[in-house]
Amino acid sequence: MAGEMPDADGKPRSSSSGFQPSAPPPSYAVYPPPPQTYPAAAQCYAQGYQAVQGRPVRMRRLPCCGLGMGWFLFIIGFFLAAIPWYIGAFVLICVRVHDYREKPGYVACTIAASLAAIAILFGVTKGEDIW
Repeated sequence: MAGEMPDADGKPRSSSSGFQPSAPPPSYAVYPPPPQTYPAAAQCYAQGYQAVQGRPVRMRRLPCCGLGMGWFLFIIGFFLAAIPWYIGAFVLICVRVHDYREKPGYVACTIAASLAAIAILFGVTKGEDIW
């Protein structure tokens, strides 16, 4: 008991808490790790699905330097008094957009248009509580 630290009561602290001490992982002692062998190229497809072979489908480039119309309207809205944000919100709500990559920009326009409308409302009333 020479190496044990006393507890708050002055009694020696037991070194075992009921758990075995953890050992390092097996690959810890071996450096460099042994090379792994992989099986030959096996066809690993999920059952019920067919693998499509052929040319990969290329997606067309987004307009406005690759940003897309939604993000373009969002950025331009800071310079043109939030009007493009309302156009983006209208497109999101009323027009079916075929390219799913455009949607985040239109959502950003809708959020910005909502916040701009609230800011304009408070700016017109000047913070007065008269309705």
